[in-house]
Amino acid sequence: MSIRTKTLLQVAAGAALAGTFAFTAAQAQETVKIGLIVPMTGGQASTGKQIDNAVKLYMQQHGDTVAGKKIEVILKDDAAVPDNTKRLAQELIVNDKVNIIAGFGVTPAAFAAAPLATQAKVPEVVMAAGTSVITERSPYIVRTSFTLAQSSTIIGDWAVKNGIKKVATLTSDYAPGNDALQFFKEHFTAGGGQIVEEVKVPLSNPDFAPFLQRMKDAKPDAMFVFVPAGQGGNFMKQYAERGLDKSGIKVIGPGDVMDDDLLNGMGDSALGAVTAHMYSAAHPSQLNKDFVAAYKKAYNQRPGFMAVGGYDGIHLVYEALKKTGGKADGDSLIAAMKGMKWESPRGPISIDPETRDIVQNIYVRKVEKKDGELYNIEFATFEAVKDPGKTKK
Repeated sequence: MSIRTKTLLQVAAGAALAGTFAFTAAQAQETVKIGLIVPMTGGQASTGKQIDNAVKLYMQQHGDTVAGKKIEVILKDDAAVPDNTKRLAQELIVNDKVNIIAGFGVTPAAFAAAPLATQAKVPEVVMAAGTSVITERSPYIVRTSFTLAQSSTIIGDWAVKNGIKKVATLTSDYAPGNDALQFFKEHFTAGGGQIVEEVKVPLSNPDFAPFLQRMKDAKPDAMFVFVPAGQGGNFMKQYAERGLDKSGIKVIGPGDVMDDDLLNGMGDSALGAVTAHMYSAAHPSQLNKDFVAAYKKAYNQRPGFMAVGGYDGIHLVYEALKKTGGKADGDSLIAAMKGMKWESPRGPISIDPETRDIVQNIYVRKVEKKDGELYNIEFATFEAVKDPGKTKK
């Protein structure tokens, strides 16, 4: 072999090696990282577990590569404590270089991360928290869960049209509880209904018993209840212990109190409860039947509405990446997410291009026994409901 040929081969080998390094570096940049911040411990743990389960299920079904990019989810437990949320969001953005932050089990957590999303231009996909103003806190926030106003206005109208004249209210004392109360009251009293007792309970580790006694003494036709997902089981246990289930006082409210993953554990005291919500595990579409079957097979339990918020949240990320051709900067992703429409296990949904909030059907449901299990059975549908908390402004 001539010296010249040998030199050419060495140059070619060197170039190939350099190319390999360049390819490896490019591959490293081909990962889209999602920081999933949810409560996996504490009072809201069921919310975090449902969201985490649903994200994993979606990725098992659709693969972990989209638009040529590898999807990596970094799970962090904030225990629904906003100071934790802020610290974890900062670490994920600065140290882990995530492209997206997602999850947010409660409103204060979503609020805590909002300034960081704006500053870093990183999309914040809210999969759980339900206060109207959340999407106004940052131009990089998109929501796939619900707002309390969507369901509370509808149950307020339903109650007054269905012979419920006097209501006592019990709501958790934080932003979503205040939203639920405000929008229910506006609609219920506008129709001629009367609020006879109003109670706010602490968000953390509430003991409902003393408040329930006040409810019983007020002798309303119904109790309007909002407690966050995960607390409904404890509430209904104390409701039954205080004999309210035998007193003829109905439970009404947004659907959080009758969360599907806890419903069977509530026992017959939950029968007849009427709530308005965006999802029931008994939703009759084929897509939902398949979703419920797959979730049950994977986790040996029924999915609730928080699972659907997580499932649709990761779907939104996948579809946005397809639309951008894999571009994962915040501005490109947010632009792609605006106006997106798809069929979810809950029914048809879309992202309002102006507010970046979810537009969806709200169903009025009643707890009934079906095949020996308790389900929220839908009996009325309100289509394509936008957040009334924004449409009023």
